[in-house]
Amino acid sequence: MLCFLPVVLRKIIWKDQFVEKLEQKHGVSVAEVEETLGAKPHIRKVGKGRVRDENVYAAFGQTTGGRYLVVFYIRKVSGAVLPISARDMDDAERKYYDRQK
Repeated sequence: MLCFLPVVLRKIIWKDQFVEKLEQKHGVSVAEVEETLGAKPHIRKVGKGRVRDENVYAAFGQTTGGRYLVVFYIRKVSGAVLPISARDMDDAERKYYDRQK
């Protein structure tokens, strides 16, 4: 499944295994991840990927419903993003996000 986003993040690649984890473990919907990524999140590199030039990033943002999420994804060489996890921000992440605005 693909989703196209404005500006920097144009395409999302969804894999069933990650969608299930988002919903079952963290209670985050695909729509909430898409809203967060599409709303100009603050993005930070958090790790080196297993594939050359495909690193892991965290996107700190807010859904249209006001939920504060951090979305972890792999930025593919093609420019597409592959979300691998998402959850509510903890207190420290929320403070970090608020300082970035």
